[in-house]
Amino acid sequence: MTLLRHTPTEIKERSALAINPAKTCQPIGAMYAALGVRGCMPHSHGSQGCCAYHRSTLTRHYKDPISAGTSSFTEGASVFGGQANLLQAIQNIFTIYEPDVIAVHTTCLSETIGDDLPQIADKARQEGKIPEGKYILTASTPSYVGSHVTGFSNMCMGIAKGFGSKDTKKTGKVNILPGFVEPADMEETKRLATMMGIKHILFPDTSGVVNAPLLGEYHMFPDAGARIEDLVQIGGSKGTIALGEWASAQAARFMDAEFKVPCMVLDLPFGLRATDRYVDALRKIAGTSVPYEIDKERGLVVDLLSDMHQYFHHKKVALWGDPDQLIPLVEFLRDLDMLPVHIVTGTPGKKFEKRIEEIMTETAMPVPYNVKVGGDMFLMHQWIKNEPVDLLIGNTYGKYIARDEDIPLVRHGFPILDRQGHQYFPTVGYRGALRLMEKILDAFLSRKDRDEPEASFELVY
Repeated sequence: MTLLRHTPTEIKERSALAINPAKTCQPIGAMYAALGVRGCMPHSHGSQGCCAYHRSTLTRHYKDPISAGTSSFTEGASVFGGQANLLQAIQNIFTIYEPDVIAVHTTCLSETIGDDLPQIADKARQEGKIPEGKYILTASTPSYVGSHVTGFSNMCMGIAKGFGSKDTKKTGKVNILPGFVEPADMEETKRLATMMGIKHILFPDTSGVVNAPLLGEYHMFPDAGARIEDLVQIGGSKGTIALGEWASAQAARFMDAEFKVPCMVLDLPFGLRATDRYVDALRKIAGTSVPYEIDKERGLVVDLLSDMHQYFHHKKVALWGDPDQLIPLVEFLRDLDMLPVHIVTGTPGKKFEKRIEEIMTETAMPVPYNVKVGGDMFLMHQWIKNEPVDLLIGNTYGKYIARDEDIPLVRHGFPILDRQGHQYFPTVGYRGALRLMEKILDAFLSRKDRDEPEASFELVY
């Protein structure tokens, strides 16, 4: 805290230094995606320390134990390559833990050495180390480029390549890639598709895996996640809905090109309009009208917005996180008549700033705003010191700025290490929009209760 109070207001261009990056590394996203396949053991092809960090970050976020294997690199593997380590690991994991799938992702070390995961996987199969009916998935995820979102996307590609085939019989189903979101969000995404009467294959699907109930009996592989018998049919689907340009589009476009499964890429359904677009896409695929139950949920969002608009009106917001989440969140904040004036993502991608500019222009943003791709929390703090805001929205790492500047913080995104609920309550869809609005309102009105003088301290707002 003392160090934060010395953050300078003068902003200088930094090209080779990131201070408190607004992202984490690729293998964490790859490991999370792998957990969304039923019976899958994620495997970190690198040192034990790397794997421990990836597991601990996910465990702290979900408060559930995350299991994963490691190639346990030492000096020898670091110099001569880790093929022997991975071949032995594959044999050990299938023999001892009996998963249906091992999803291998690389780390900085194995990428720098140049280990070829598909070649090693082929060698393992030729040597009989992969039992009949079992699968090996691979993804290249060096930590020194991209972010956890990039790693998630690369493992989604690994799933599509590992299970998909252009010779698959047509099923009439729809592939849905949910993006890097909470398990509760994946559950809500499926619920809306089911309500529209659409047979779908959602992958990866971590619902019931990292938010599994405690029933008194431990299962290393929960009876949840995308089923293999469904995944082998993705090449025969009639279409793919990819939610999120950064996390989902790569795999969707691959299936379009390789399996001739046409795809559409949408924003994550955070907020009113992004959910409208998702529901409309489902409507067109189903060839039916939107059921009353979904219309009712939308109406509740509009009702709360109209009832409490005065508390949202022109409140300034600073937010940071993943680009796929920030784009629809910024749009939703503008629909609430709020002013997102500081926006930072650590994940690279030239499209981000353009999309934010389009939203701001479309909604006639009345004040200047700052947006930065590859930004960090140090820059965010400098912006806030120069132009204070009424609310912060982002992950746990913003709590230091919130305390130092005395600004309320709504926790959203990844990782959230000091609160509960994100894995159980969705923020996508219309139900999710209600929850987001409730959390924002609670932050504003709790602050109003704290700061109001006696003369204007009210029972009813």
